[in-house]
Formats: sequence, structure tokens, C-alpha cells
Amino acid sequence: MSSEFVIGLDIGTTSVKACVFTLNGKLVADVEKLNTSFYPHQGWVEQDPIEIEQSAILAIREVIEKAAIDRNELVTIGFSAAMHSLVCIDEEGTPISPALIWADGRSYEQAEKIINTRGDKVYSQTGTPIHPMTPFVKLVWMKETEYEPYKRAQYFMSIKEYLLQCWFGKRVIDYSMASATGLFNPETHKWEQELLELAGIKEKQLSEIVPPTKALTGINQAKAEEMGINPQMPFVVGAADGQLANLGIGAILPGEVAVSVGTSGAIRQLTKGVRISENQETFCYSFTEDTSIIGGPTNNGGVVLQWLKDLLEDDRSFTDFLADAKKAAPGADGILFLPYLNGERAPIWNQRAKGNFYGVSITHKKEHFIRAVLEGITFNLYQIGKTLERLAGAPQKIFVNGGLARSPLWLQMMADIFEAEIYVSESHHSAAWGAAWTALVAIHKVESFEDIKKNIPMGKATLPNKDTSEIYKRIYQNYIELAKDMKKYFR
Repeated sequence: MSSEFVIGLDIGTTSVKACVFTLNGKLVADVEKLNTSFYPHQGWVEQDPIEIEQSAILAIREVIEKAAIDRNELVTIGFSAAMHSLVCIDEEGTPISPALIWADGRSYEQAEKIINTRGDKVYSQTGTPIHPMTPFVKLVWMKETEYEPYKRAQYFMSIKEYLLQCWFGKRVIDYSMASATGLFNPETHKWEQELLELAGIKEKQLSEIVPPTKALTGINQAKAEEMGINPQMPFVVGAADGQLANLGIGAILPGEVAVSVGTSGAIRQLTKGVRISENQETFCYSFTEDTSIIGGPTNNGGVVLQWLKDLLEDDRSFTDFLADAKKAAPGADGILFLPYLNGERAPIWNQRAKGNFYGVSITHKKEHFIRAVLEGITFNLYQIGKTLERLAGAPQKIFVNGGLARSPLWLQMMADIFEAEIYVSESHHSAAWGAAWTALVAIHKVESFEDIKKNIPMGKATLPNKDTSEIYKRIYQNYIELAKDMKKYFR
């Protein structure tokens, strides 16, 4: 009896990852190809979609070789992708612009104008906060600045859509990626015509909206040969990385929250129907016909710790660097840190926000600053989590993934600040496993999304320390007051 395997392909901001799993979730092999980001002007962040497409092909080929499996043992490939990228495409299907990714802030003025003139209405129509990250606001910038590729474009796509078009000659977008554009109505699952008009585009310039279980067959023969796969094997469209990270880590029931902290970060919860916050603090993106994900993304996760490590010219491993924080007590001896180095999305949605150390004295050492940065990142996630709590109730379990999930110190900090049990999968590829599982659901290898809970190797829970939680409650109140006071300086 031959074995069967599945690949989750995760098109992230930092890299493209291809992971081979057994059908019960055991990671067999993984390959990562780094993406190059370009910064042509202050606040602009671009990537090359052609480079990413080639990286994806190589990642698939190399992970099959690394796993030492026969191509006929591979039953399907599922897609995960970072949200909010935008590429201008000509009638031949060729990119005529770089990909403007989520971190690109060039459309700040357009976002401010929309917020001030029709922000409440747009948010209620889409569940997507108005912010430079969204393709909707990017398109308004392109229209108003007469961006040359915009004027010549036949189509507008995310990086994920571009890959699917290259490989299958079809323009399709799943509910979650469509929802993240800011042009999609999660109640009707259709493009919002009023917003298309504001962006100056036609519906035919966007892709067909499909469920995450949409299977594609008939891949380009040359692409299949490059990948080393059977050309008859189905690919499944999948979803955005946020939804799939929740699925892949098992945070799918009421009271279960997922927190991802890599370069950036997010806190998310799956829910039935559509739920939006009155103050526009969170997003609500569709996943399936009747399921959405609510949550908030932060620009400032591990990238802030990397900044501090570089600033201090610390050449040690990241593990050793973070271990220094153990030398400082909770509260970092009075230092509070607002982690807004890259502006911020949730919970303040202010691209001009700035980071801040408060309470620094001559007695503070390196370990205090490391701990303060860790705590600031976590307080920011907790603040987003409080908004989710108002929408969906208090979390009972928190499932964590991303680079910081490898730090026992930070996991304990999470447990203490959130006062909740923290769970970490033995695999750090939750979005890829969510993509793979979605593909297995699509081709009827497994029965349901919910069954994934039986197929996630999970480590031991980290439990909160009551005494430390009490300390953090007091510190958090000071953090909130500082965040409020500093708003007037964000110019």
C-alpha cells in the first residue's frame, strides 16, 4: 500500500514555504525561499511577483526531493498567502508593476480622506478597516496620482492570484483574499460596486470569487515539469494565511483564539457570520460561506526585536538574546514600550504612529530594554484581544504560532498577560498545514474542517502564574494611558 502526502504552500511576506505533510499532520519536510522587498521611497514597500512565482516552483520541487517521495504519492497542494498585495497586470497576464505589499504606506493621505468622508460606511460594507494596507486604498492612490501601470492595467491581482493565473490560466480569488481587498462585501460574497467606482475600476478587472475548497486542474505542462509533480494532480485555491493559521493550529471553536507573531503579528478568532467592531478596531474577513475570521493585525512583531538586537549590535543567536530578558523582573523595572516602529494597524490604525520608551533611568541595562520590548509587543496584542473579547467573549485557550512561539519566556509572558492557557503546535507551519488540510477537504480525503483537531501534534500547555498576572494588570493600565497620551505626537 503506497503512502499519501499533501503539500501546503505558504506565500508569505518574508518567504515562500513549501511543506510536505502526512495526511494526519506530521511534517515530513519543509523548504523556505526568502522574498526580496524593495523600498524605492520612504513608506513604499514592493516585491517582484515574477521572482516569487519562481521561488514557489523551486520550493515545491525541492521539498518533494527533500521528502524523498514519489510524485504519484502527492495527492494535492493547497495555497496559503499573505493578504493585501496588489499587482497591475496587462492583457497578456504579465505584471506591469511591482507587487505593493501590505506594508506599503504610500496611500496614507487617501486613507485619511476616506476615513474622514465615508469611513463608517465603507467599514460597515466590507468589515475591512480603511488603511494603506488594503488594495482598495492603494487603487484610489493609483487613480489619483495617475500611476502609469494602473492606467495600462487590464487586471488587478494579489501575488497569489498571479501564481494561479501563471500555472492554470485562470483568474480566481477565494473569499478571504477577496475580503482583504477592502472591495468585497462579506454578507453578499460579492464585489461592492460603489467601492469599485471609487477605485476607478470595473468588476471584470478583478478575479472570479470562489470558495477556499475550489480545486484547479490542468496545470501548465512546463510548470508541472519544473515542479516535479504529476500534471493531473489537483491544486486547491485555499485561503489567506490568517484563516489558515487558525485552522492549522486548531483554533476553530468558540473561546479559541490564535496569535501569530513572526515579523509582524495578529490575533484572530473564527466566528459564524459577520461581526464588526463599533470603533473599527478589528477586521472581519470571510473564510467559508458562513464563517468569518475577526481579529487585528500588528505591524510590529519580531521585527521590533530584530531592530533592538541590531541597534545593540548583539551578535548572539536570537535565543540567547531573548534569554537576557529573564534577568529583568516583570515590568522591566519601570520601562514601558510602545512598539509602533512601523506605524500601526490594529488597534490604533495610524500609519504615522511612532515607537516610544518611557520611564528610562540610569540604572536600566540591556535586559530591561529587551524585556520592555517583549512586553510592549504582548500588551499591544492584548489590547487587540480585548476588542475581540467584546465581540466574541473571553478566550479560554490561546493557540500560538510564529517565530516567537519558540521562546518559553514569551509563552509564559503571554499566559500571564492574557490569563489564559497557551498552546503551541509541535509544527511551526500552521498556515501551511491549514492550507494542506483545506486541500484534503476539497478532494474529499477528509470529511470536515473540524476534523483537523484530531490531526495536530500539540505540545504541553503553558499555564498563567496568578501573581505575575496581577502585576501585569497594573502595568497594562499604565501602558494604555501612555498610548492614549502619545497619540497627539503621531504626526
